[in-house]
Amino acid sequence: MDFNSWQRLAKQQTFIDGALIDGRAHLAENGQTFAVINPATNTLLARVAACGEAEVDLAVRAARRAYDQGPWAKMPPRERKAVLLRLAELLLANREELALLDSMSMGKPVMDAYHVDVPGAAGVFAWYGEALDKLYDEVAPTGRDALATITRVPLGVIAAVVPWNFPLDMAAWKLAPALAAGNSVVLKPAEQSPFSALRLAQLALEAGLPEGVFNVVTGLGDTAGRALGLHPDVDALAFTGSTAVGKAFMQYSAQSNLKQVWLECGGKSPNLVFADCQNLALAAEKAAFGIFFNQGEVCSANSRLLVERSIHDEFVARLAENAKAWQPGDPLNPTSKMGAVVNARQTERILKYIAEAKAGPARLVTGGGQLTFNGSNNFIQPTIFTGVTPQLPLSSEEVFGPVLAVTAFDHEGEAVHLANDHIYGLAASVWTDDLNRAHRVAQRLNAGTVSVNTVDALDVSVPFGGGKQSGFGRDLSLHSFDKYTQLKTTWFQFR
Repeated sequence: MDFNSWQRLAKQQTFIDGALIDGRAHLAENGQTFAVINPATNTLLARVAACGEAEVDLAVRAARRAYDQGPWAKMPPRERKAVLLRLAELLLANREELALLDSMSMGKPVMDAYHVDVPGAAGVFAWYGEALDKLYDEVAPTGRDALATITRVPLGVIAAVVPWNFPLDMAAWKLAPALAAGNSVVLKPAEQSPFSALRLAQLALEAGLPEGVFNVVTGLGDTAGRALGLHPDVDALAFTGSTAVGKAFMQYSAQSNLKQVWLECGGKSPNLVFADCQNLALAAEKAAFGIFFNQGEVCSANSRLLVERSIHDEFVARLAENAKAWQPGDPLNPTSKMGAVVNARQTERILKYIAEAKAGPARLVTGGGQLTFNGSNNFIQPTIFTGVTPQLPLSSEEVFGPVLAVTAFDHEGEAVHLANDHIYGLAASVWTDDLNRAHRVAQRLNAGTVSVNTVDALDVSVPFGGGKQSGFGRDLSLHSFDKYTQLKTTWFQFR
């Protein structure tokens, strides 16, 4: 579709303004709401119910009742599979609307949401649906007088708290395996981007998911999120977001019922480019993608670029040329490669890091400016700094914006040390045409995913997650079931 078509659809778009609990719409008992603002225009999209403890408790009780009494957990795998496959189809059938909801609420280019986010979410639901009737349990090697089975059973009620940078995708990453395993779920979307999660819940009901199995509570983190973290009847909580909030959820668990907490938190992923890389043009193109895609609002963004000194200047020149193609624009314009930063607060935070880096000793290569479109100045140019030392906040802290920190290195050992000398351990990339170096460096990097001769490699079939203060546990792949099930041993003693 062209720019005018997206604008026309945007004017017609409606927004759900209440929670969805036990299959029905709910407003906050105390009448409180919060504003959801389109960051690309600074206009109000809707005032949404600010759920608190009362609504969270209602949702958890509905989820528990659905788990204990309803059909979902008791359904044969093939029947759950059919519902999840139908939901995947409905996501694609409502592709334009879902793409608009995420683009208008958090500022990403609508074409990214249309081509990446929505089909990605649909693919995740379909993949876990297809996996359901292909999983087998175990029989332990006992003596001939006994039979011991090891089965995976659902935990019960799962709370999922997801961020605003990929609203639909992050919901799918948590929901698909949790639901596939037979659990009930209470989802709290980020207050900046609640709409696609609410529409997803409606589509799930249409697909045949029983009422109460999937509930959405809208609200702020320090009220609705805290209430979920402290609720004594939540069996596990899966979270994607900042490290600080992840630590708070672990505290909530200790203060309540010792619920399992699975965290996917921040990142400051290094991208190592060695002089023996024979395709510097591709490496520069991917390096630009790795930091500028989604306005740099990606937990695994390749935000630290480590380049061997002998090719540093040439590579930075190539990178600066690639950055020209990533200028921000109206998110509804199909030609825009970057959209708006999620809100004014995050915009100011990013600009603060840029100002600090400009003060020295780093050198600004390109970008660094703030742009205005449609009355909003939540647009930041693709920005590159060289000479960034590890001590600078631009290198040591997660910016979550389109700002790249470039550091030169002289040898492989130094590159690995610079890459690993960080509190995060989510992802890393390596560019080399030396097979030995590729294996050697990949083994030494402290990261959950190491991408060799590409950046931020991702697929539903492989685990995603990290270590250190990036969190623990894994999204995606069959390993994701580890978060939403527990092993049960049943011992049959023969007489």
